[in-house]
Formats: sequence, C-alpha cells, structure tokens
Amino acid sequence: MIKRALKNTGWLMGARGINAVLSIVYLAVATRVLGLESFGQFILAFTFAQSIVGFASFQTWQAIVRWGQTRQGLADATGYALALDAVTINGGTLAAALILGLAGDWLPLPADLRLATFALTVVSLLSIRSTPTGILRLHDRYARAATADSLTSIIRVTGALVVAFVAPSIIAFMAVWAVAEVVTAAAYWYFARSTQPLFWRHVSLTRIPRQETGAWSFVIGTSLSAMVVIASRQLLVLLVGGFGGAALAGIYRVAMQIGEGLLKLAQALLKAIYPELVRSPEAAREIAGRITRIAIITGIGAVLLALLAGRWLIGVIAGDDFLTAYTPMILLSAAAAIELVGASLEALLVARGKAITNFLLRLVPTVIGLLALGWLIAVHGVAGAAMAVLGASTATVVGLYIANKRIEKREEG
Repeated sequence: MIKRALKNTGWLMGARGINAVLSIVYLAVATRVLGLESFGQFILAFTFAQSIVGFASFQTWQAIVRWGQTRQGLADATGYALALDAVTINGGTLAAALILGLAGDWLPLPADLRLATFALTVVSLLSIRSTPTGILRLHDRYARAATADSLTSIIRVTGALVVAFVAPSIIAFMAVWAVAEVVTAAAYWYFARSTQPLFWRHVSLTRIPRQETGAWSFVIGTSLSAMVVIASRQLLVLLVGGFGGAALAGIYRVAMQIGEGLLKLAQALLKAIYPELVRSPEAAREIAGRITRIAIITGIGAVLLALLAGRWLIGVIAGDDFLTAYTPMILLSAAAAIELVGASLEALLVARGKAITNFLLRLVPTVIGLLALGWLIAVHGVAGAAMAVLGASTATVVGLYIANKRIEKREEG
C-alpha cells in the first residue's frame, strides 16, 4: 500500500516537476514581453478566471474515490460528479458575468480586458477536470493523468514563444492560456473515457445522497476547504492588485510562481495518498507518517534553495524589475513547505470523514489573514501578502495535527 502510494506520488511529482520547469520558461517569456504593468494586468485577468473556477467547483474527484469502490457505486458516483460539474459550469458563468458586468473600480481589471476575461473564465469552467481526475486516480492511472497535466505547460511555453515573436499582447497570452486549458481537459476526458464508461444515464444530484449518509456534508466540506485555498492564493492576488495596483500583483505572482512550487507538490501528495487512506483505513496512520517524514526533508531543502538562489533565479527568469519579489518568495516557499508537511495530515482527516473540520481549520486562519491584508501591505508592501499566507498555513497545519491527535486518542480510548 505504501509502495503504491509512493509510486502514485512519483507520477504526480514527475508531472509537477515538468510543469514547474516549463512554467519558469513561460513566466520568463511573459514577464519580459509584457513588462511589469501589462504582466500584472494579464495575471489579474487569469487569476480572476481561476478564482471563479475555484469557488464554483466541487472536489468531485474525492467523491468518486470515496464512493466508487464497487461497480454500482462507481456508476452512481460518476453520475453525481457529472451533475456537480454541470452546477459548476452554470453557476460559475453566471457569477463571472455578474461580477465583471456590475463591478466598479474595486475590481482591479481594466474595462477593455473584462470581455476577454469573461471568455477565458467560461473556457476555464468548461475545462474543469476534477471528475476525470477522480476516475483515473480510482483506477490508479496516474501515468495518464501525468501525461495530460504536462500538456498545459507544453502548450503555454509553445504559445508564449509564438506570441512573443508574432503578436505580443495581453489578449494573445490569454488566448494561449485558454487553448492550454481546453487541450488538457480534452486529454483528461479522453483518458478517463478509455478507462471506464462515464455513465451518463446515472447523472443525478440525489442518487448518492439517498444512498450515503452525510454525502452532501462531505462534498460541501471538501469543496469549501478547496475554496479557502483559492481564497488564500488566487483571491489574494486580486486583493494585492486592488490594494497596490497591477504592477504589485505581477510582482507577487512572480514570487508565488517561484516560491510556491512545493504547494503544487503538496496538492499532488494529497491526491496520491487519499485513495490509499480510503482503501486501507487500518494502515492510514503508518502511510501518513512515512509520507510526512519525506515531506519534512523535501520542504527544508526547498526553503534553503530559495534562500541561497532565489534572488538569482528571479533576476534570470523575470528580470531586475521583479527583484522585490525575493522576500515574499522566501516567505511563500516557507508556507509551501509547511503545507507540504500538512498534506498527509489533511488527507488523513478527510479520509476519516472530517471534511467540515478540515474546512474550519483552513477558514479561520485564512479569514484573519485576509482581514489583515490591507494593513500588512501598507506596512510591508508585497511581502505583507506573503506574511498573511505564511501565518495562515502555519496555523492550519498545527490545527490539522491537533485534530488528528485528538481523533487517535478517542480511537485508542
């Protein structure tokens, strides 16, 4: 079981590693072609689209893994996930239209980019891939998922290089990012469909809740937890833009792109070990413990690398205009390292059916950080936003540790 979890983690880490390297390339192209202000505007548009997707989406992959262990359960879980995806697409499109259409100057997006931002948001909503991700993970097809994931960065790099020489503009970069989303989603759905039927006749929002006690609380809890992560990452970029302007948002994004590489690893780790914790609850503590020890070593190494080579990396990748991203990059790499250590604790808590508890442990520190954001940016600049993330991550992981320890004591008692 542990061997399989590590193998699956390896596939996900491989895909994340490829994407991390390629993301540095397209980040370098975009920052140098667009410049500080235009890159910030591009980042705000893309971040808005990702924020809407994040807030509207359900973590359907976890529902498929949790209830899809039998053939009948798989059909019903897949149908439930597809129905939730339909809710996401419709709800997200409506929300994006209302926000972009009615928002005034408080939304840090230029008026001439709002229509293109809406189009990018709709494309991103249609390209959600949590359901095919769940299908592939349930059947341990992590290699296929890794292949599909790698397409995003490959297309972004290729498209960014073409745009740089042919039509360097914010709209052109947005178009490239939209194509990358569509192609990646198409690959995910192709691999999922070749792995199992999609059970369209079982599409229903009520079948699983009738069969499984607490189904809605589980789905809502896992989705709310994901929303909190979105709030602490994507929404934070929009807020930085609102408080400090597009250029400051661009600087923060560069710091986040370089410093938070470990966060993607943490998300991969959670997704890889969660199926094993569901299948083998009796071995859950041992699996989580061994994964956590690996995560601690990896996290420490990554933070040391950021400290020693971070300034040089920013200069080489984005240029001297973005060197102020160094301090927030260090803080964000520390936050990502802490999240990496907490990934197995979060997976363990969710596998124990405590999705709402997990949500609350993420919500409270994140809300406190967002409330303090204006003051932190006014005093510390862009580093203040990174301080909010570091504080929230630390408090969350400490809470996850305490919550799991309390459950273990009750189980032993």
